[in-house]
Amino acid sequence: METAAKAELASALRLSVMRLSRRMRQERSSTLSPTQIAVLATLERHGPMTLGEIATHERVQPPSMTRVISHLAEIGLVKRSAHPTDGRQVIADVTDAGRALLEADRRRRDEWLAERLTELSDVEITALRQAAPILELLAGS
Repeated sequence: METAAKAELASALRLSVMRLSRRMRQERSSTLSPTQIAVLATLERHGPMTLGEIATHERVQPPSMTRVISHLAEIGLVKRSAHPTDGRQVIADVTDAGRALLEADRRRRDEWLAERLTELSDVEITALRQAAPILELLAGS
């Protein structure tokens, strides 16, 4: 594929993915910010972590993470506990309420997207099924 065609495809993909992402965010059932949801998902995926580890995962500064975790703990979605070997650090973990919120959020967005998929032809569905792993590969690079 020539350079101009790759640039055109890149632009079209960027626009499409950004629009879909924005639309999926609008379908969130939560009043939490995207950062707060991302932190809950990180804790669910990776298990208990220090605030510094979460900040590294989320690419934010530790003071920002302290505020996010404090808010999530206040509303019962995260629990904090003492670090087993370093009394200066805190370990955060998602609570059952946090897991339930994430599950409801995912279910709502999946239902919205599944409904949109019913509007597509079999050929379009096949194309998306083939594109999904490629998009995942791009997202991971």
